[in-house]
Amino acid sequence: MSTQQKLMSNWRWWLCSLLFVATTINYLDRQVLSLTWEEFIKPEFHWTDNDYGTITSIFSILYAICCLFAGKFVDWMGTKKGYICAISVWSLGACLHAACGWATMHIEGFESIEAMRAVEAGSTAALGIATTSVYLFLLCRGILALGEAGNFPAAIKVTAEYFPKKDRAFATSVFNAGASVGALAAPLCIPSLAARWGWEMAFIVIGGLGFLWVFFWVFMYDKPEKSKHVNEAELRYIRQDENETEVMAAPEQEKSISMIKCFGYRQTWSFIVGKFFTDGVWWFFLFWAPSYFQNQFGYKASSGMGQALIFTLYAIVTILSLFGGYLPKLFVEKKKMEPYAGRMLSMLIFTAFPLFALLAQPMGAHSAWWPAIFIGLAGAGHQAWSANLFSTIGDMFPKSTIATITGIGAMAGGIGSMIIQKVAGALFTYAENQGAAFTFLGFEGKPAGYFIMFCFCGVAYITAWCIMKALVPKYSPIKA
Repeated sequence: MSTQQKLMSNWRWWLCSLLFVATTINYLDRQVLSLTWEEFIKPEFHWTDNDYGTITSIFSILYAICCLFAGKFVDWMGTKKGYICAISVWSLGACLHAACGWATMHIEGFESIEAMRAVEAGSTAALGIATTSVYLFLLCRGILALGEAGNFPAAIKVTAEYFPKKDRAFATSVFNAGASVGALAAPLCIPSLAARWGWEMAFIVIGGLGFLWVFFWVFMYDKPEKSKHVNEAELRYIRQDENETEVMAAPEQEKSISMIKCFGYRQTWSFIVGKFFTDGVWWFFLFWAPSYFQNQFGYKASSGMGQALIFTLYAIVTILSLFGGYLPKLFVEKKKMEPYAGRMLSMLIFTAFPLFALLAQPMGAHSAWWPAIFIGLAGAGHQAWSANLFSTIGDMFPKSTIATITGIGAMAGGIGSMIIQKVAGALFTYAENQGAAFTFLGFEGKPAGYFIMFCFCGVAYITAWCIMKALVPKYSPIKA
C-alpha cells in the first residue's frame, strides 16, 4: 500500500453511506402503500386494482414531471440545500397519507371508519368513498413525488463530486442498494406496524425517518474542496480524471449546459431510452409483488409466509446487485477497458437476468417460492443495470450538468412507469372480470394478466441496450 493511500482520508465513503440511508428511506416511503393497500386500505375505501393502478400510474407521471425540474433545481440550489429540500418534502408527503381516511370520512359524511368499511360493495356510497379517497391519496402521492424526484439527481451529483470515474459505478451500486434494502426491510416492518397500530401509523413512522436523516446531512456534507474531513490526498484521488492544474479548482467555475440544449445530444437520448424501458419494470415489481403473492397464492403481506416471500425476493436483489457496480471496475482495472466500454459490456451481461421473469408464472404452478426467486433475479439485474446506467452520465457530461441529465432520465423512467402501472391495473381488473374467457399461453384470468406483464419485463432491458448502443456506440464525452 502506498504512503498516499495510507494517509488518504475516506470521507467519500461516509457520504456514500449517507446516500445509501437516504435511498433506503426513499424506498421505504414508496413501499408503504403497496404493502398496505390490498389488506388494510382496499377494504376501507372499496378500491379495485384499477383504482390502485390509477394511483401508482399518476404518481409515476407526477414523479416524471418533477424529475425534469428536480435535476435543474439541485444544480441551481446546490447539492446540500437541494437534498435537504427534497427529503423534507417527500417525508412530509409520506406522513400526510395518514390523514386520508379521516378526510374521506368527513367529506363523505360518515361517523366512523367502520361505517365506511361496512358500506355495500358496488353501491353508490362505495363508489363515492373510493373516488374521494383516490383523489386524496393522489394529492399526498403528488407531494411525495415532488420530493422523491430530487433523491437520485442529488445522489448522482454527490457521487460525481466525490468519486473518480472508475469508482462511480461501484459507489452508485452501494447507495443504490438502498432501494433493495428499503424494499427488503419494508415487508418486515410495514405490515406489522399496520396490523398493530393501523395503516396510518405505518405512514407516519416511516415518513418521519427522513427528518432524522436531514440532521446528519446538515453536519456531514460539504464540497470536497471545502470539507474539513477531506485531506489533500483524498482530494487528488477524487480529481484524478482531471488535469493536475485543475485538481484544486472549484467545480462551480464549470459552465452548465441548458436543459433545452441537453435534448440535442444523442448521449441524453441514450440515457432517456435506458430509463424509459426499464424503470417501470422495477416499479412494477415494487408496487405489485405484495398484491401478486396475495392474489395468486393467498399469502397476505402481514402473514409470515407473505413476509418471507417478499424478504427472499429482495434479499436476492440486494446481494447480487452489489456485484453490478464492481463488474465494470474489474473490466477497467484488470482488462484495461475504457470506462464507458466496460460499463456497456456489463449492462449487456445484466440484460440476461430480467429474462428470469419469463419463468415466474409457469414455475409458480409448483410453488410460490419460484416466482420470489425469479423476480428477485430479475430485480437484481435491474439494480445492477441501473447503477451502471446512472454512471454513464458522469462519463459523458460535465459535473455542472449531471443532476439535470439525471432528472431528464428520471422523467423518462417515470413516464415509462406510468404506462406500465396503468396498463397493469386495467389489465388485472379486466382479466379478473373475464375469468376463463381471457387466456394467454395456457393461463386464464388474472394469472394470464400477470404472465403478460412478466413477459414485457423480461425483454425490456435487451431492447433498451440495443437502442442505447445504436445511439452512442463508443465513448463520446460532451464539453460544456
